[in-house]
Amino acid sequence: MMEFASQHRLPHEQILLHELNHRVNNEFAAAISVVSLKAARSGDDEVKAALLGIAELLHRYADVHRALQMPEFDIVLDAEMYLRQLCLSISQSYLDERKIKLLLAIEPLRLEADRCWRLGMIVYELIVNSARHAFWRGEGEIRVELSRAGAFVQCGVTDNGTAAAPSAPGHGLKIIQDLSQSLGGRFVQKFGPRGAWSILVFPDDSAPSELAGRPRPRAQVSERATEVLHDSLSTVPC
Repeated sequence: MMEFASQHRLPHEQILLHELNHRVNNEFAAAISVVSLKAARSGDDEVKAALLGIAELLHRYADVHRALQMPEFDIVLDAEMYLRQLCLSISQSYLDERKIKLLLAIEPLRLEADRCWRLGMIVYELIVNSARHAFWRGEGEIRVELSRAGAFVQCGVTDNGTAAAPSAPGHGLKIIQDLSQSLGGRFVQKFGPRGAWSILVFPDDSAPSELAGRPRPRAQVSERATEVLHDSLSTVPC
């Protein structure tokens, strides 16, 4: 899944963040242990089943948290595998109980770990926002697509829900916009009668080495790209 390039010393802020993540992981493990122990000691089958269900859900939330942790090393990741694992964890922890299907159409792609992580954060925010706001009746579909488009990477998230355009950008959208800018990309989101679609375009750093040292091309979202994204059916269940 990964190729080691070079290791680097982490800035003080990142060290603190990794320590926080380590503590959160420990708290998840402790909570799962307590709930599992209570289930094992319960003599009531219904209570035992309910507690085991809670423990399993905590496991799934912990999987999402681990997938979204900031990378520690300067490595190259298999972005396709990373996004598939992340989306599976999101489905199991958040979407399945809401009867929301998550469909994927992801092409093979390798990205630097930090850029892959930022992409994962954007995808996570878009999926969770769709689940919260577009499917108030439950049930529906969310599609995630990732492909190359020349010197760029194009990532789209669409849904067939009923959410209206927000009157003002929320905290989640501001995070997405900041992360998009940090990738040198451009993010566009629109809402319509067939649902919402979001598209991110950013430079592909896996381009041939002869391009090294040149300024990154400016990301643009074409009308054709949005049409293809909205009409694509080349997706498979997560």
